[in-house]
Amino acid sequence: MHDLIGLIGALTARLGPAGVLIDPADTEAYCEDWRRLYHGRTPAVLRPANTDEVASAVRLCAEHGAAIVPQGGNTSMVGGAAVSEDGSQIILSLSRLNRVREIDPLDMTMVIEAGVPLKAAQEAAADAGCLLPLSISSEGSAQIGGVLATNAGGNNTVRYGNARDLVLGVEVVLPDGQVWNGLRRLHKDNTGYCLRQLFVGSEGTLGIITAAVLKLYPRPRETAVALCAVSSPDAALELFNRFQQNDAAAIQAYEFMSGLGIELVLQHIPGCTLPFAKLAPQYVLVELATPRAGADLHSAMETVLAAALEDALVSDAVIAESGAQIAALWRLREEHSEAQRRAGASVKNDVSVPVSKVPELIWRATMACEHLLPGIRCVPFGHLGDGNIHFNVVQPEGADGAAFLARDHEIMDAVNDIVRDLDGSFSAEHGVGRLKPYMMPEWRGGVELDLMRRIKSALDPHGLLNPGKLLP
Repeated sequence: MHDLIGLIGALTARLGPAGVLIDPADTEAYCEDWRRLYHGRTPAVLRPANTDEVASAVRLCAEHGAAIVPQGGNTSMVGGAAVSEDGSQIILSLSRLNRVREIDPLDMTMVIEAGVPLKAAQEAAADAGCLLPLSISSEGSAQIGGVLATNAGGNNTVRYGNARDLVLGVEVVLPDGQVWNGLRRLHKDNTGYCLRQLFVGSEGTLGIITAAVLKLYPRPRETAVALCAVSSPDAALELFNRFQQNDAAAIQAYEFMSGLGIELVLQHIPGCTLPFAKLAPQYVLVELATPRAGADLHSAMETVLAAALEDALVSDAVIAESGAQIAALWRLREEHSEAQRRAGASVKNDVSVPVSKVPELIWRATMACEHLLPGIRCVPFGHLGDGNIHFNVVQPEGADGAAFLARDHEIMDAVNDIVRDLDGSFSAEHGVGRLKPYMMPEWRGGVELDLMRRIKSALDPHGLLNPGKLLP
């Protein structure tokens, strides 16, 4: 990077004083990731207020050879928005691009800017009588741009798909500062390559998403949520199959939790309570929902669970009777990551396998990790309905956290050996980020990785956009 002072002066002239932060006291919070794995430095945090300002900032940085790290809510689990330690990279925050531009309840679409938090987007859709079904644990902080750039998955993927399945169009600032306006609301548009999907899931390495057109759905008229105690992952899978056979279209979420995971939540998160008299080896949280009136999902839930209890597939179950009870049951699932963070250092394996292989993954990975490091605490949880399990492991009680994290690659590789054997993926929904590019040659090497590098080189020949992420 040449002439840093001149560049910051030019950026300040274009974005205004509120658009450029250079005081370390102001930039510090942007330089550490949510998991606190990376602690970087930056000469400036840019806060453009609209797409034109983003384009101008990117163009100026490109002219000066300055690398940019796009950042939304900074909630990445893999350091996807982490800035380097050498102070050479400029952070570009999208947080001021926070407008819902348009909602069309007839088209069932929403045009929304990148800096809108996912929770606010859900609420805006609800105010218009619609549902934005994307839901993740960090939705209060995660922003639309980052959610799309990482192709977030979340709780409702079993029914609505990942983030990319909800995207009809995007507006993107390219690495040279050009703007591609692809904000089309068409469900069918067969003219050439599907460019929007090139940027969704690219982790900010090909362009900066500034706005998007998202698909909406009718709001559920009825929801039923139950927490079930089960003896094993096999029982959890069989219960899922029974709900599918009963009414697959009604399943909105199907979440698996280990007994240890629930214990950590109860231990570390005040206000969380278990609605059962005793602890169970495993748990399932199932949510049914429908826009149909008079569907009586509560009775449907009771019917499936009564048969499962009679067949000893489920040892105990509770169906929520109010919105407050639904929230309380969901909190047991949503607080898993925070509870693990409070319990000590943790290594996170965001993996996916075919749904039928989930029980085998959990058993084999647990045995492999316990063999590798006696006392390790395996806390698998997540989206059993779509095959995505967060096979997280927490340091042994009383162990040294830094020493434990020093073995993170060893632990991840032990789990991933099993995932590969089961025809799975080492990154289901969190992306590759800065943490896992070293895995790419082994998993996506040859023609596939070469194609990715050629795309990167074509769009960002100087490698200035989110360097060090995704590609090794």
